[in-house]
Amino acid sequence: MGWGDLDDGPLLDVMADQFDALVTVDKGLPKQQNLRTRLFDVVVLRAKSNRLEDLLPLVPELIETLDKLVPGEVRELGR
Repeated sequence: MGWGDLDDGPLLDVMADQFDALVTVDKGLPKQQNLRTRLFDVVVLRAKSNRLEDLLPLVPELIETLDKLVPGEVRELGR
């Protein structure tokens, strides 16, 4: 999408009109940004690493969680 050079704040601004949720491994994002006012959900995945093999076990809980979140809610999944 050409958004690779955007910092967190501007990235969150441009994605607001196009996505219902942000799934990230950035544990600091909820502390660095005011996510409660955003029009999308945020899910922070916490695993041993951000390697796919460590994140895959979180997918069933992620799918279930995405169905239940409301805009502006932040949820952490994993350890």
